[in-house]
Amino acid sequence: MLGRIPVLDVHPFVDRGRRPAKSVAGEAFDITATVFREGHEAVGANVVLRGPNGRGGTWIPMRELAPGTDRWGATVAPAVEGRWSYLVEAWGDPVASWRRAAAVKVPAGVDTELVLAEGAALLERAAAGVPKSKGRRELVLEAADALRDTTRPAADRLAVALADEVTAVLARYPLREMVTASPRLSLLVERKRALFGSWYEFFPRSEGARPGADGGAPVSGTFRTAAERLPAIAAMGFDVVYLPPIHPIGTTFRKGRDNALAAGPHDVGVPWAIGSPAGGHDAVHPDLGTLDDFDAFVRRAADLRLEVALDFALQCSPDHPWVREHPEWFRQQPDGSIAHAENPPKKYQDIYPLCFERDMPGIVTETLRILRFWMAHGVRIFRVDNPHTKPVVFWEQVIGEINRTDPDVVFLAEAFTRPAMLKTLAAIGFTQSYTYFTWRNSKRELTEYLTELTGETASYLRPNFFVNTPDILHEYLQKGGRPAFEVRAVLAATLAPSWGVYSGFELCENEPLRAGSEEYRNSEKYELRPRDWEAAEREGRTIAPLIAALNRIRRRSPALQQLRSLDFHDTDDESVIAYSKAAACDRGTNTVLVVVNLDPHNTHETSVSLDMPRLGLDWDEPLPVRDELTGETYHWGRTNYVRLEPARTPAHIFTVLRPSPPIGGSPAHDRQ
Repeated sequence: MLGRIPVLDVHPFVDRGRRPAKSVAGEAFDITATVFREGHEAVGANVVLRGPNGRGGTWIPMRELAPGTDRWGATVAPAVEGRWSYLVEAWGDPVASWRRAAAVKVPAGVDTELVLAEGAALLERAAAGVPKSKGRRELVLEAADALRDTTRPAADRLAVALADEVTAVLARYPLREMVTASPRLSLLVERKRALFGSWYEFFPRSEGARPGADGGAPVSGTFRTAAERLPAIAAMGFDVVYLPPIHPIGTTFRKGRDNALAAGPHDVGVPWAIGSPAGGHDAVHPDLGTLDDFDAFVRRAADLRLEVALDFALQCSPDHPWVREHPEWFRQQPDGSIAHAENPPKKYQDIYPLCFERDMPGIVTETLRILRFWMAHGVRIFRVDNPHTKPVVFWEQVIGEINRTDPDVVFLAEAFTRPAMLKTLAAIGFTQSYTYFTWRNSKRELTEYLTELTGETASYLRPNFFVNTPDILHEYLQKGGRPAFEVRAVLAATLAPSWGVYSGFELCENEPLRAGSEEYRNSEKYELRPRDWEAAEREGRTIAPLIAALNRIRRRSPALQQLRSLDFHDTDDESVIAYSKAAACDRGTNTVLVVVNLDPHNTHETSVSLDMPRLGLDWDEPLPVRDELTGETYHWGRTNYVRLEPARTPAHIFTVLRPSPPIGGSPAHDRQ
């Protein structure tokens, strides 16, 4: 049922209000609603935020977003992690109605004394709700007295009541009538890593690996040799080091190199084929070391301010203990065999997927046990393999139970799937998600996709832009050479607050298994692949310096740590894209402007036309900017010439040097 003053279409609004909207501590976002009433009387609106303790509330004024639209909004930024709630209050604003009428009637001499008397009475009523401190109440009462002072000209009396000082006090402490509230909606405020971070994926078994002597079995890297790679990863500015599965690997139907059906005697197997007589999901592969070695790896990462993310692949090799202990967890075929995994046309004969129809409660219990086992060993981030192949209700139960006791645990969904499933997984609890970014390469594709991601879905779906994965080597990287890798790194690092690379990206590894394939040749999924990092650096075959610069820029630019503040700007060349991001900070507003040449083969010259109000500036204001990649300063304005040469300068990442007004500068105060 509608209230006295309708409050409609409140956003963010997730799954018809059944699920919480999401943000992280300190993240600014807008709460909006449609507010109106009958006739011509003025209305006002505000947001009431209630913190995790459930008591009281912070009252935040809303503003009409565009005259005549009845759409109101306010920018909020909850500072503390936990479960919050919010609602929108709408109310009649008799003071605003009077001010509007008085501004017309008094100059025209229409009912002057009646209008001024009405105003005095309203201001006296309003003053009762204004604190006495700082003389604010007295200021309003003095305005009421002025309206009644018949010894002064009517215009002067009205001017006192309409003065900026009085207006400011009444905006902060308005006289509200017929207050109507929307339903209360929930808001989950999580730790910063849920939104912002730079991820690096690598296979521990490849670090320190070496060929076998005299054609014998190759020697695997270990957690201890992998830990030697951590300082270089930290030096590139990454926050999270992500490990593919570290568990024992089955031998039955083991795949050979490049996904060959027949494995050789020394083939090491696919880490996602989990389970052997050495153990299952709560064991480490003997070749990598012991659980103590893993603990030492986690501690070394923490010393370097790196979090360890562990792959959680809920599937089994035919040799997994579950196959023997829980046959009801697998799908039996008519001949009595267990069905292996498929993602047509791909087949995974070495992997048995779980079947949830006969004992979902048992699988939930075991999943929780495994997750908590690794949490007890320092893992607070899980990258979940193929979550879209398991029931949504299963993940809702598992993630809900983990986050009930450990709200800091982050779940990244590897959900390369249909949009409906990807969005639903995000809504029911996944903290972040892989996206279709890899397949969005043109200006139009990027603009349309990022407009979607930074719009309504940003209230529950947080993208993580991986530029490559062990499974995905896009044609753009295969054919674009080093400039293509640089372009994609710049785009991922500046468009999304979370981005990631799979090891070898910094070396511009781009050889596919075959033409038309997105699989790597000599894929690390099937074999050990040690890399000579020192030689690559010595010979200049690495873009690690660029990656380090990007992560350094991200850390000192609050704008690049946000998702929802993205704006695109016009260019007259379809191969050049321009966009900006802004965020409030202790320096006022941090604004970053990025211009990228999407063509890795050719130089492009173009005119960039900036939407100056989107940058917090008037149309004709000067715009001094500093290129964070080169340190050069330019004097830009509304229209600017750019020349981007792939081999030298594929992109500009500018910081706007002139401070612009703070975002969402409306005041807030507490109301019980």
